[in-house]
Amino acid sequence: MMDELTVIQRIVVWILPVVFAITVHEAAHAWIAKKRGDNTAYVLGRVTLNPIKHIDWLGTVILPCLLLVTGTGFIFGWAKPVPIDARNFKKPLQDMALVALAGPLSNLMMALTWALIARLGVIIGVEAISLPLIYSGVAGISINLVLFLINLLPIPPLDGSRVLTGLLPSRMAWQFAKLEPYGFYILLALLYFNVLSVVLAYPMYVAQNLFMSIAGL
Repeated sequence: MMDELTVIQRIVVWILPVVFAITVHEAAHAWIAKKRGDNTAYVLGRVTLNPIKHIDWLGTVILPCLLLVTGTGFIFGWAKPVPIDARNFKKPLQDMALVALAGPLSNLMMALTWALIARLGVIIGVEAISLPLIYSGVAGISINLVLFLINLLPIPPLDGSRVLTGLLPSRMAWQFAKLEPYGFYILLALLYFNVLSVVLAYPMYVAQNLFMSIAGL
């Protein structure tokens, strides 16, 4: 659907969905951390939907734009990590798991929001109004589902690893946490050897079909 757009048009369509997908994800982490007793992110102004507070220029702007320009068909990015001090939690492992889970769940909710925006475009049926809503909706569904699925993977430093740590017995959680320094390299290797695409292909296909049907597309 996006193939008919020029590079500039694609950037315009994708920029808001990408920025807000990453912003809401990080704000959700910060908000739940505050609810569970850690005010570290709150004091630093990270419990906010203001993108400027969360933007990492490489991960939020430069990399997504490069992926769009090169036409890889895969858009990904990240924001500045939300600072969390688990010592402020009553149940550090379990509370950290809840904080971690908040990010992916926020992306799932955002995907639903963008699906409804696209649906509105379909209902309106006036090209000048409908097309921007539909294109932005499709972009919003795609980026949020990618972030939802990738972040659920149990690979440090992804959110899924924090969730798994919270579910494991203390000794096993401690052993698993030792992977943290190598997690980024593991993730890069999975990306390089295309393992990540293979693992996520079917879940992404199912999820996209579901949300596109909600959008009426």
